[in-house]
Amino acid sequence: MDLDEARERARLDWQAGAIFRPVRTGNAFEETVERLLQAIKLGVFGHGDRLPAERDLAARLGVSRETLREALRTLQQADCVEPRRGRYGGTFVTYRMPAPDVADLRRAARDLGGALEDALTYRHVLETGAAEAAARRAPALSPGQRAHLENRLADLEDAPPDQYRQLDSRFHLAIGELAGSPTLAAAIAEARMRLNDLLNAIPMLDRNIEHAADQHRAMVRAILTGDAEAARRATEEHLAATAALLRGFLA
Repeated sequence: MDLDEARERARLDWQAGAIFRPVRTGNAFEETVERLLQAIKLGVFGHGDRLPAERDLAARLGVSRETLREALRTLQQADCVEPRRGRYGGTFVTYRMPAPDVADLRRAARDLGGALEDALTYRHVLETGAAEAAARRAPALSPGQRAHLENRLADLEDAPPDQYRQLDSRFHLAIGELAGSPTLAAAIAEARMRLNDLLNAIPMLDRNIEHAADQHRAMVRAILTGDAEAARRATEEHLAATAALLRGFLA
């Protein structure tokens, strides 16, 4: 395994944990589809990535392999994944995120209705708290954990426009994971999914991307130096800017 492959596997192991947790009983098929779509739409697995092996994935989700295969067949019919045979076969992601579109943004906002402000507030509380918690854990963070966050920032800063939103999701999920609470990391993933269609539909503005990059760097710097107050402040500023941009396009 070369260095890039090892780095990618480590990333998937980190971030899949926030999403590929055991499903609740009663609706195993529906929840399995939901978890797989979360992983794909949030960019934990991007276009062309191979999903974990069926045995590993079923074990992570706590479902039978037959339930998992049924869920994968459903996603294949929706053009989100495709199976490939052979030595390097497996199930590969074929989903491509739609291009940003204001009409889609307004349609997604209508679907959320009065729940939009609730979703924004929920995200704010979760992610500012996660950044603060991650900073407080800075002395205990391993070199691998520090590199994980720095790599997510580097990936985001090098992102082509069509991958920016998914790599932005990866970055924010990484902070949730460093907070040290799997429950919190999972809640951040779910909160992001509530807003996913809205965030993905925001037009890409160069000035906004530059501003967000400064905020992301401030967040990482504060977390890795253990400055909990600065981590919270930088995250609050970033989330407030995103919410303001969103409301501006919806006005």
